[in-house]
Amino acid sequence: MKRPQDEVNLSPEEGEALIERLARNALSAEDRCLLVQVVRWLFWLLFVVQEAKLSLKRLRTLVFGKPSTPPTAEVSEVVAVLGEADRGRGAEPVEAPAEASAEASRPEAPRPQDPGGEARGRGGHRPGQGRHGATSYEGAERVACRHEELRVGEVCPVCGQGRLYTLPPGVEIRLDGNALLSAIRYELEKLRCSACGQVFTATLPAGVGTEKYSPRARAVLAVSRYYLGLPLFRVEAYQAMLGVPVPDATQWDQIERVADCAYVVFEHLEGLAAQGELIYQDDTAVRILSLLKANREVQAHAAARGLARSPERTGMYTTALVVKVGEHLICLYYSGRAHAGENLKALLGQRKADCATPLVMSDALSSNEADATTLIRCHCLAHGRRKFSDLEDVFPEECHVVLEALKQVFDHDEYARDQQMSPPARLAYHQAYSRPIMDTLKRWLDTQCDERLVEPNSSLGKAIAYMQGHWETLTRFLEIAGAPLDNNLVERALKLFIRQRKNSLFFATEYSAYIASMLTSLIATCLHAGVNALEYLVALQEHRAEVFADPAAWLPWTYQARLIPP
Repeated sequence: MKRPQDEVNLSPEEGEALIERLARNALSAEDRCLLVQVVRWLFWLLFVVQEAKLSLKRLRTLVFGKPSTPPTAEVSEVVAVLGEADRGRGAEPVEAPAEASAEASRPEAPRPQDPGGEARGRGGHRPGQGRHGATSYEGAERVACRHEELRVGEVCPVCGQGRLYTLPPGVEIRLDGNALLSAIRYELEKLRCSACGQVFTATLPAGVGTEKYSPRARAVLAVSRYYLGLPLFRVEAYQAMLGVPVPDATQWDQIERVADCAYVVFEHLEGLAAQGELIYQDDTAVRILSLLKANREVQAHAAARGLARSPERTGMYTTALVVKVGEHLICLYYSGRAHAGENLKALLGQRKADCATPLVMSDALSSNEADATTLIRCHCLAHGRRKFSDLEDVFPEECHVVLEALKQVFDHDEYARDQQMSPPARLAYHQAYSRPIMDTLKRWLDTQCDERLVEPNSSLGKAIAYMQGHWETLTRFLEIAGAPLDNNLVERALKLFIRQRKNSLFFATEYSAYIASMLTSLIATCLHAGVNALEYLVALQEHRAEVFADPAAWLPWTYQARLIPP
């Protein structure tokens, strides 16, 4: 809503006189014009107050998180309106491929809040008491404990008749604590000849390397820095407290040694990711001290020329690209001046000409845009939903209509995922059950605008306009097999870098930011592949020459085959 052009200057005495004339129905033409202006100002002030409340709510949500609210009675009413097509399946289903016909005809999965839902336990969580069984401790050292007095085949000491035989061993777990890096002090015995003075020094035990820091020690430092997010100075203080000091500069030197063995694998992963069929992209802010210094110099130069602001770019971003390549997910990170759209463009520049056009999922920010002819853009439906969930307190009825409709669609997608449907089967399922809901929602959104039921410039009007303006890209999952609904996967991937930013605040140079991006990419890719990232980084160091000779054989999902002796 626009601010009224005409100012209203009315003193309290003049206002009381106007009210008195209104009560006597003795208004002049000038009084009527004044009242029209007052009413317009009233509407505008109410609009401003409402928007201010929404802004405060968003700020409160960012700082303290969103409070949980119990379901209200309006939700059940909305279910009755929008849920008919979903529950009754009255919409005419689309033709599904033979592979999908059996799966798509099943009823939808129980919703998380349903008492009878078997997929989750009470409170929406998976069942379980939260404890780990003995089989979970795969990395535990194994120690066999034998009977001190009894052996297999001996006579039972209780009954004296039977013979003892073997059962599966009982298991007890004991946990211990250590420093990130532990040190072993080897004291080598020295002998000197009393006649010639020759010194004879004992040798180190077999298996002890020649370097002070082992490959595992370097890998631990890399994982602690780029997965746990521990700053090097904090690790230095912790190690010094435990009597094994490791200066932060030394830690950086050892991390560089890991990166020197791994960058060829990172470059090979880039080449594989460029051929992927589905790409998730997003970015977040980052601080790089060398670039901040350059920004100050550029700004000072612009001020010397009389410019208020330098035309050169000053922003810094960390971009995450999560790419689905066949059965694998590859995580790539880039930190520097380039934003997500530019990093995506650079990656697709390595794409082979005979590859099909990839699906790219992102939010609708302009920084994510790339050449539209090289990709099929999908926009995040969860972002569109969030615009309405933020307004739920101010516009409860309108927002519940949208939120309940999208909830059913996300429930359908969760059911398809739980049933492990193939992409064609999932597409047919959404077309049969989610399309009627989305079509109903689209008509409702259009009605709000066409009949002027919503102020276009209000927060609700902008949220509706966002959904309408990106409807085609928000509903790709109804048209293309394999198209996702949301961008949550890459937003979770960005948490690795956000964790580092919260703990360490900045990188010193672009080079250190590159090292962080490369090693974090390998660690995140290992996590998605179900591979121990620590053991992987150790293997890359111990087989450096083989890694450089054939990087494809040392990917997170292929390297273990090279460790098996022929």
